[in-house]
Amino acid sequence: MMKAKAESGKREQASVATQPAAPAVILVRPQLGENIGFAARAMANFGLTDLRLVAPRDGWPNDKAHVAAAGAAFLVDQARVYQSVELAIGELNFVLAATARPRELVKTVLSPESAARELRERGVRAERTGVLFGPERSGLDNDTIALADAIITAPVNPDFASLSLPQAVLLFGYEWLKGESASPPLGRVTGFDGPVTEGIAFPGTRPATRAELFGLFEHLEAKLDQAGFLYPAQKRPSMVRNIRNMFHRMGASEQDIRTWRGIIASLARARQGRGGKVS
Repeated sequence: MMKAKAESGKREQASVATQPAAPAVILVRPQLGENIGFAARAMANFGLTDLRLVAPRDGWPNDKAHVAAAGAAFLVDQARVYQSVELAIGELNFVLAATARPRELVKTVLSPESAARELRERGVRAERTGVLFGPERSGLDNDTIALADAIITAPVNPDFASLSLPQAVLLFGYEWLKGESASPPLGRVTGFDGPVTEGIAFPGTRPATRAELFGLFEHLEAKLDQAGFLYPAQKRPSMVRNIRNMFHRMGASEQDIRTWRGIIASLARARQGRGGKVS
């Protein structure tokens, strides 16, 4: 028993060890406190927690940054401030510079997706990494870009390639989180509805069985025959096929089937109350 626990502990430690450390987000000379706050929100959305600021124009701390961050204000509170880029990235092993243009520097250029993959691989090897984002008006200058190992550039409209500071952070953060698993959870996770995934959700119900659908078809088609809808006779097979296909496409739940059965029964009773006349 003790040996089994020891082996389990080793596996857990190995699993923790292979989790890559998230990269630092370094905002170089950011101009607006609001943009710092919005960038912090984007970071929190995608699991990035190391916010570093290099010489923010309006000083620090900044009340506007705190307000704009909303629920991510904790990132603003724990942000570290540096007087130079060199100090902000001093202990990092690998740094990317986010820019819309490589300029005249000879640098490896990565897409956000490739950059996130590269940073994860380095994180698994216990390397510390970071991404530099430039000031709102001008972006990163050549001297700052020269300090980075590679450039990260997003696929955008070449006629309008400029991203706002929070947009750039959000775009990178999305790619970082997306690389965490083949199917990351979507949206908010709560104790009531759990993680959201792609496709149709069936809270409180389940997908309908074929037998339930067939029962609905029999019920519906019988009432349509009585109402004279499936007419003329030679067109009945194709009309039935099209109606059934509509229900097959909708991915009906068991609750949907019961609702439709109730609708059909109610309409049939109403028709009977009018003496069988169709208005």
